[in-house]
Amino acid sequence: MIAISEIKKNAEGIAFNESLNIKETLMQRSSEVLDVKEVLVNGLVTYDDGLYLLNYRLDYTITLPSSRSMKPVDVHQIEDVTEVFVESADLHAKEDLVKENLALVLENDFIDLEESAVDNIILTIPMQVLSDEERQSEDMPSGQNWSVMTEDQYEALQNEKKKENNPFSALNGLFED
Repeated sequence: MIAISEIKKNAEGIAFNESLNIKETLMQRSSEVLDVKEVLVNGLVTYDDGLYLLNYRLDYTITLPSSRSMKPVDVHQIEDVTEVFVESADLHAKEDLVKENLALVLENDFIDLEESAVDNIILTIPMQVLSDEERQSEDMPSGQNWSVMTEDQYEALQNEKKKENNPFSALNGLFED
């Protein structure tokens, strides 16, 4: 946490380089997260004309279930985060920024790095998570009367069905020499 009063006192801003322990909070907020480790934040928070500017690099390793097999997969992420905050007292002057979601309203007299990191990790959870073996393999999960296909495999299957259902397919080869 970085106090607003401290940010205003330092014209050049406040630099930080911290390791965060946010595993429990992250797992409570997202059921997809199996584990998170080595969460590092490195950046600067400054004050300028009623706005608090938070810029930092978020570096972490998150464990998520594989999209195919549901086995745990470690995903290393590095993200650059920029957030702008406004005090509630300055809300009328900066109302247009808040309405356009360009600035967040500070509800307390501090900026919480942990909350910011948790929010940004949840926002950037990838839709597709595959282990190295799954990325290299063409094998897809299947079961009794079902299987998963890639988009290319599905299109090829649809083209085969169109050819089979064509009423003129029996005439193919009729006029060949």
